[in-house]
Amino acid sequence: MVRRQLLTALKVTLVLTVCLGVIYPLLTWGVAQVVFSYQANGSMVAYRGKVVGSSLIGQEFLDNKGNPLPQYFQPRPSLAGSGYDPTKSGASNLGPSSPSLLARCLPQKAPDGTTGCDPNTVPQRVAAYRSFNHLGPGTPVPVDAVTASGSGLDPDISVANALDQAPRVAAARDLPAAQVVALVDSHIRNRAWGFLGENTVNVVDLNLALDRL
Repeated sequence: MVRRQLLTALKVTLVLTVCLGVIYPLLTWGVAQVVFSYQANGSMVAYRGKVVGSSLIGQEFLDNKGNPLPQYFQPRPSLAGSGYDPTKSGASNLGPSSPSLLARCLPQKAPDGTTGCDPNTVPQRVAAYRSFNHLGPGTPVPVDAVTASGSGLDPDISVANALDQAPRVAAARDLPAAQVVALVDSHIRNRAWGFLGENTVNVVDLNLALDRL
């Protein structure tokens, strides 16, 4: 009796392993490659025949010293590793009312031993955003420009954030501001299902379009 039950269990395990561990994954992979090949392969984007990123994962546009490049639209802050590291996806876990997040100057010691303000507090980010984009001291700043996403990998920014950056990008590239604003408008993605979230702009796609001008 026990032997028969063991053989039955072994046969069921073998059949399920083949069906669910081999046939089903291969079938799913095959259908995805035929119907959703772009999405199934990571939504990779290319420029001049070279893969430069994924439209699903944001990336920073910095110079060799780690400073944001004025000729590119900048993504929202990221706390995933050194920034948009898929292997270290995550956030700070600080709530909207956290004193550490809202502090005007949270003392922080730099690698060279000097002490300054933590650049990752909201007031510091607001000041840096206004300065970088040549905005007035009272200009409202989009919330996504000064807060990181939960994953740290969000590739999108709000339309307001993109429009705030458009004049700075246009000036850095010696382009008419209206042309850059029109490019932003052409890259607006409507909210999911027409009611979830808000309209967004994919930073990687927008910057690639800029480089193609």
